[in-house]
Amino acid sequence: MDGAYDTRRCHKAIIERDAVPIIPIRKNGRPRKEDCPAARARNDTLRATRSYGRAFWKRWIGYHAHSRIEAKMRCVKSFGEGIMARDPDRQTAEIEVSPASPS
Repeated sequence: MDGAYDTRRCHKAIIERDAVPIIPIRKNGRPRKEDCPAARARNDTLRATRSYGRAFWKRWIGYHAHSRIEAKMRCVKSFGEGIMARDPDRQTAEIEVSPASPS
């Protein structure tokens, strides 16, 4: 997730599903009135990023794993319909032996 998902609706939908939102707050984000659990969760994130810094918050939450997964999915999508295997290990092998592979 990125700052574009830092909305009341997104936070509310995540909290309603008993999940923890790990959405980085926009750089110009301000605290919201704590009238619902979603606002409290967002304000907690805002306080943590302000006191510890954005980079530390991302490592603490595990946001870096999200970025790595997005990067890998972009690589896989760049091959388009060329990947036929469903198993991740077989997909890796298929990518490595394909003629379009950079290695």
